[in-house]
Amino acid sequence: MKQKRIESHPDVCNGKPVVHGTRISVSTVLSYLTAGDSEEEILKAHPQLTQDDIRACLAFAQRISAAHTAQPAFS
Repeated sequence: MKQKRIESHPDVCNGKPVVHGTRISVSTVLSYLTAGDSEEEILKAHPQLTQDDIRACLAFAQRISAAHTAQPAFS
């Protein structure tokens, strides 16, 4: 059975999506990646994470982006 790697609970990090069983937010992982950190650097800084956790953060961001629809600008 595939474990759900990204979860959100109102009492954990104000409901932000986090990696399962941690208080490490998807946003934090994405910030590392956009800053140019490698997976290896992230895993060294957060040994409780796995490569699959990092990939799950990327997949989560992709799903959110794909679901987003542009709203017309209001004048």
